[in-house]
Amino acid sequence: MKRFGIALVALMASAVGAEAQQSPTGVGVSSEPTTTFVEAGRLLADPSNGVVQRDKTLVIRGNQVVEVRDGFVGDPSQGKVVNLREAFVLPGLIDSHVHLTGQQNPNSRLEEVTLSDADQAMVGARYARRTLMAGFTTVADLGASNEAIFALRNAVKTGDVPGPRIIASGSSVSIHGGHGDVNGYRDDVMHLLSSESICSGAEDCMRAVRTQVRAGADIIKITATGGVLSNTAAGLGQQFSDPELTAIVDSAHRMGRQVTAHAHGVDGINAFLRAGGDSIEHGTYLDDQSIRLFKSNGAWLIPTLLAGDFVARIASGPDNFFTPAQTAKALEAGPKMLDMARRAHEGGVKIAFGTDSGVSAHGDNAQEFALLVRAGLSPLEAIQAATVGAAEHLRISNEAGKIAPGMPADIVAVSGDPLSDVTELERMRFVMKSGVVYRAD
Repeated sequence: MKRFGIALVALMASAVGAEAQQSPTGVGVSSEPTTTFVEAGRLLADPSNGVVQRDKTLVIRGNQVVEVRDGFVGDPSQGKVVNLREAFVLPGLIDSHVHLTGQQNPNSRLEEVTLSDADQAMVGARYARRTLMAGFTTVADLGASNEAIFALRNAVKTGDVPGPRIIASGSSVSIHGGHGDVNGYRDDVMHLLSSESICSGAEDCMRAVRTQVRAGADIIKITATGGVLSNTAAGLGQQFSDPELTAIVDSAHRMGRQVTAHAHGVDGINAFLRAGGDSIEHGTYLDDQSIRLFKSNGAWLIPTLLAGDFVARIASGPDNFFTPAQTAKALEAGPKMLDMARRAHEGGVKIAFGTDSGVSAHGDNAQEFALLVRAGLSPLEAIQAATVGAAEHLRISNEAGKIAPGMPADIVAVSGDPLSDVTELERMRFVMKSGVVYRAD
């Protein structure tokens, strides 16, 4: 029987391998080196220099840009011609902070105990497509069930599901009872739902990081402070100890992963930056010392202004569905985030675009641009944050953030000029990812 079992496993593995070799690449991946000509009336190919070129033709073969030609020279006899002569064309946008497998709603707490990992992956497929159609061709998903988000990431990569390129952290590394743990349910329910990435003590937190890397995490996300939407009155201050933060950062870096921290309270922000952390999500209560630490470390801030705006509106509105603990923190933190981003920008902190979508609605990601401009960024700086800046932050500058020969053909377009009115990016007209057109209004 044992020999039969081994033979059966070998046969199944062989069949799976053969099927993988024979299966079509699926939606979203160009299987042949077909040629597409994109004729762009206005082209912001490299947002780092802010130069808008006129009347260009992008030559795309398969999944890559191979040439940028002067004039409108698309040749229908050589390939498909896409007419964007009246449009403003720029690189696919990058959102550095999303949660694709869910979205805040009055039933969110119930869904935590009724939706399986498979259900969440299916929900994530819907929101991944919605995000892609909004012009975001790359996202970092920072906090979801390992099984759900890694399956979704891989399905998008193989072309089985339409969506943006996903850089995924999986489950957040958090303290027991902290913002990334399960809170507000019966004790036995919380024990069942708690993740392997929950830890206490430096040694245990090293284990949590290594467990996430083994599970498939591209990036390590931790919850350095309390959070608005955890259903506990634990405040927004530091939750990990300094030795735990050092252990997390050191063990992640040794395994080739960067570490980003959810952090509101200034004590947690500064402790994480002193430990060598790579980036801060939110940053609500950062101070002058924080700004100095950001700059000395070369760390990035992802302000997630849309999340702050959303939770403040819900908590103060007539249809508030937050719990009392969530409401108190939303009213405290949400209104402070615009001023935080303004102070960080004036202080020279590097800012990458991120929305925390899943708190706000997926597909509304581009509303973050107007909030960044309200915080003092120019429209160009806001676009840079969502292209070259976010690509540098996520260490994918060779894959995303600009349009150039040799780069993946991630291209979006709008009708008006987003350098004059950044809200044009909320009205996406054209989306191409990896050479495949997903939207052409």
